Amino acid sequence: MGAPVMAFCRIDKLPIRSREPVYHPDVLLIQDSTLLHQVDVFAGLSSQAIVLINSSRNVDALRLTDFVTQHPGVQMYTLPASDLALKHLGRPFANIGMIAGYAALTGEVTKASVNQAIKDKFSGGIGGLNVAVAAEVYDYVAANLAKV
Repeated sequence: MGAPVMAFCRIDKLPIRSREPVYHPDVLLIQDSTLLHQVDVFAGLSSQAIVLINSSRNVDALRLTDFVTQHPGVQMYTLPASDLALKHLGRPFANIGMIAGYAALTGEVTKASVNQAIKDKFSGGIGGLNVAVAAEVYDYVAANLAKV
């Protein structure tokens, strides 16, 4: 919470040696939709990118219709990750939901890998609650978002 933060992640089957920032992302996971009109979150975005936004509102309600029209190759989705985390954790932490949403939407990371990473990071009951968040996000994506 506080100042806007950007983080980068590269995913590949081969070892990745590059440690420089990603200037032309293929995927954006936007955890805070209030930044959409405050910061140029779409700078350098690939013309065929996937954008997943943490919001219970749709793309039209977020006033992104013009962007989508001007960038027809970009696939933009919204996911109520904070709402689903709040339901299970009692706190609106979007991080697990956004990663699970990305994995479910693209198939780049398996559900089993997401669950294992959660269990490795969070032990005990909190791990189980975060796995429940990830599972519900998978179900939400399957029911509401088209697969890439």
